[in-house]
Amino acid sequence: MRDFAYLRPRSPGEAVQLFARQPTGARYFAGGTTLFDLMKLGVEAPATVIDVTRIEGLANIDASERGELRIGALAAMSEVAEHAVVLREFPALSESLWKAASQQLRNMATVGGNLLQRTRCAYFRGSPEFACNKRQPGSGCAALGGQNRGHAVLGGSEACVAVYPGDMAVALTAFDAVVDTLSPRGERTVPVRELHRAPGATPHLETVLAADELILRIRIPRGPVGRASTYHKVRDRESYAFALASAAVAVHLQGHRVADARIALGGVATRPWRATEAERSLLGLPLTRAAARRAAELAFAGAAPLEHNAFKVALGIETVTDALMLAKDRS
Repeated sequence: MRDFAYLRPRSPGEAVQLFARQPTGARYFAGGTTLFDLMKLGVEAPATVIDVTRIEGLANIDASERGELRIGALAAMSEVAEHAVVLREFPALSESLWKAASQQLRNMATVGGNLLQRTRCAYFRGSPEFACNKRQPGSGCAALGGQNRGHAVLGGSEACVAVYPGDMAVALTAFDAVVDTLSPRGERTVPVRELHRAPGATPHLETVLAADELILRIRIPRGPVGRASTYHKVRDRESYAFALASAAVAVHLQGHRVADARIALGGVATRPWRATEAERSLLGLPLTRAAARRAAELAFAGAAPLEHNAFKVALGIETVTDALMLAKDRS
């Protein structure tokens, strides 16, 4: 383990100012379930760790506003999953958190940190002898011609095909959530849908956030569409595994016809993936299994499978179809 400085601010403003005063290599720390893993593997080697866990007011869940639900960045995953408003108005969000990790991790991990977790690609986390543009820009991507069963069929590039591993961000993308951030330059708001970058030629740049930007809270618009929602996750084993394919879907029916639909994909893309064309295909129609399958096929129309993961296209289509039917049953 390399030596690093450890700082513990008491306010968001103090945190970002401490970050600004570090010469290089500072990282914010919350639950630490990703950062510490990467430090042990030698992927991350921060010169300074800024522990934000003692900052008051960032762990609150505020449902007092009729128009939106506000979740502090330091709220534990388990606390959000069990919150009465989340269970009632955003069941897909609760399910995405319950299916994300072990109970111990859910009790420790924060929602802000969960949004920023890095890929589980074995080449990224493995030995430096394997090329990885995320770990060492310009070195290449060993997954393109290697073991790529778990990699992306949507959003990949010649530089990277690593899957974004999270579940919660997929549900938040479906619900049009935003994050509020703070940096020495002030506050700003970023839609979760735009938070994660496509890899393009710079896969080491994973989000649109600057290194010194601290997530303060997540805000989710409240409305009827969230109530009939589900997070459907298919994986190699039932518990504690990352998705091979997942879908966060929500539908709002007026009579027997779809008035609003949300479809976001996980486990198959380089970032949380919103399937807007698939959503539009359902509007005004009865939500039959045939209509759901047509929408699912549209969601994967641009898929570009690799040597070992073509099965993800068919699996993803079935996952979205089943998820839409599950959401319909909740309407």
